[in-house]
Amino acid sequence: MTPQHTPSPNKLSTPINANALALQQKQRSFLTFGFGAGSVQSRRESHVNVNVTPTSHDLSSDTPEIRKYKKRFNSEILCAALWGVNLLIGTEHGLMLLDRSGQGKVYQLISRRRFQQMEVLEGQNILVTISGKKNRVRVYYLSWLKSKILRTDGVSDVSQVERRNGWINVGDLQGAVHFKIVKYERIKFLVIALKDSIEIYAWAPKPYHKFMAFKSFCELTYRPLLVDLTVEEGTRLKVIYGSGEGFHAVDLDSASVYDIYLPKHTQGSITPHCIVTLPNSNGMQLLLCYDNEGVYVNTYGRISKNVLLQWGEMPTSVAYIGTGQIMGWGNKAIEIRSVESGHLDGVFMHKKAQRLKFLCERNDKVFFSSAKSGSSCQIYFMTLNKPGMANW
Repeated sequence: MTPQHTPSPNKLSTPINANALALQQKQRSFLTFGFGAGSVQSRRESHVNVNVTPTSHDLSSDTPEIRKYKKRFNSEILCAALWGVNLLIGTEHGLMLLDRSGQGKVYQLISRRRFQQMEVLEGQNILVTISGKKNRVRVYYLSWLKSKILRTDGVSDVSQVERRNGWINVGDLQGAVHFKIVKYERIKFLVIALKDSIEIYAWAPKPYHKFMAFKSFCELTYRPLLVDLTVEEGTRLKVIYGSGEGFHAVDLDSASVYDIYLPKHTQGSITPHCIVTLPNSNGMQLLLCYDNEGVYVNTYGRISKNVLLQWGEMPTSVAYIGTGQIMGWGNKAIEIRSVESGHLDGVFMHKKAQRLKFLCERNDKVFFSSAKSGSSCQIYFMTLNKPGMANW
């Protein structure tokens, strides 16, 4: 993989002279701040030495780094999903593919359609999306998208392009807000938040090869904005969802709906960011992130840890990363914390205030974008390299 990126990754190294430091900071969008275990008292800026010309030894170190693709997008980037090593990008005005395996070429796959959320299921040959003016849940076939790329590259002619329809809608759903795909045993469930209901579909393999209706929970007291599905002790399925009032659960067996956390200290509505089922908790322990904090509760609404995760500022995006960390994107910095304790592992300070949006992640790779400022926005990616986090 040879992505196009800014030449200077964020590294900590030996002291350098003032002129070199000034040149380096001109080239870089972020400043890295590293912490030893237990030494983080605040996020206030301190003296950090930055290396302008990293050696090969520095480049292979474990310090996380941020790189930026040169491609500028003229439309607001709303979502993204990895398809193999390449990146599918959903914008206000279409679907594109960024070729990360070559020279960073961008293919326009679908135009004049808004893509709000997406996820790739390669084993099923599908891309699940919330898209279009009516926010439908629409599934695209990856083989159909691939044929469009090959045709663009002149590898195939029109006669070889798949003749079947390239997509299918899930039910007749409109006004979808958010979805989550969760695997339970050999079943893939698609949980969908609508205006005042939650719909659950299950993937039916061939000959059906589509999502089929499983359960529906209508006329919910609180409008769902964020949904997830947890499996308690390997047997009991529960939908966990966030609203403007707090977090709630739906037991799939009994269809009972109950509150698991309603913040008492906030004025007005909250913004739910992220629902995390903690690792090794049998699906019973949760971290619920909203506004600028997060609380640890179990699936029955009892506080499970006497810890309040507090971000240094109000984040615009919060996401759970495969390294066992939770990340928050603020206007001044990106914070990386332990999902188990809320402990601050590290910070990337912005050179200037900017609004960033989480897109997707896999293993230790995290992709995010800048909000459209002026005429364009860009995509960044970060490699976390978890083993060295404690040595920042």
